[in-house]
Amino acid sequence: MRVLIIGAAGMIGAKLARRLAEDRQIAGRPITALELADLGLPVAPPGDLPCRCRALDITAEGAAEDLVSNRPDVIFHLAAMVSGAAERDFEGGYRVNVDASRALFEAIRRAHEAEGYAPRLVFASSLAVYGAPLPDPVPDDQIRTPRSSYGTQKAIVELLLDDYSRRGFFDGIGLRLPTIVIRPGAPNAAASGFFSGILREPLAGLPSTLPVSREVKHWLASPRAAVGFLVRAAGLDTAQLGPRRTMTMPGVATTVGGQIEALGRVAGAEAVALIEEVPDPQIAAMIGSWPRAFSPDRATALGFEAEGSVDELIAVYLEDDAPGWTAR
Repeated sequence: MRVLIIGAAGMIGAKLARRLAEDRQIAGRPITALELADLGLPVAPPGDLPCRCRALDITAEGAAEDLVSNRPDVIFHLAAMVSGAAERDFEGGYRVNVDASRALFEAIRRAHEAEGYAPRLVFASSLAVYGAPLPDPVPDDQIRTPRSSYGTQKAIVELLLDDYSRRGFFDGIGLRLPTIVIRPGAPNAAASGFFSGILREPLAGLPSTLPVSREVKHWLASPRAAVGFLVRAAGLDTAQLGPRRTMTMPGVATTVGGQIEALGRVAGAEAVALIEEVPDPQIAAMIGSWPRAFSPDRATALGFEAEGSVDELIAVYLEDDAPGWTAR
């Protein structure tokens, strides 16, 4: 089985590649080769599993056909322009998040019509497909009402995923990932990046800024859980999904204040003191339109699992991305 990861140079893509290289199988089917693609050149994971790494602009003409030319059996579509950047760059957001996705779907469709090719396609969607006003928690049957360009773009691709799967061009499954906390490395352009920053930087003894109120509530999961969602989706019997191919993944519902309290329990008052509250009305307005918590009944019934507390999220980060960490 050949596996393609689009967006493999990103944090989740790189962790997914390492997981697949270690497991060497998905749902009992052996992986024979990995192909990793991103705008920047991905790094091959450790091990001897055959792996091809490519730097490729998915918006370029012919890129989609090139990506599926080796007919991968499983495609993880993780590439995206993140929320804050997509809001600032309207045309760029649609070009990357919608046009490139449609081009990929069309390349698969043409291969399907020519030779019956129909891969499993796992698409990383977002909670931003929902917008206020919303119930708390949000049920699985909530209507999508995005209040940002990024959320609208993800909602469009969810609908395309449903239709192309209905027509049999590919076997698609979409995952609305929680905000990923704690993201290792440098901050990115996502509006939600501070959810990681207010934990990651203080744990490293560095200052961090908080652009929203401590009362803001959000839905979080670890990078480890996100990779687990993707792997499970790749091997899932999609006959269980029905016509709605995208599901909201499990997570931890917590306030920013709850995150800070957990930080204090792990790293003490000195770490908490490194957080400076610097209100940003634009970020606050965007985050305020997003959902606060979910009842992800469909996903949990199908065996998708996440952490149960912010303390667990921090523990996963320290184990996976900050080994040897000690409180300062």
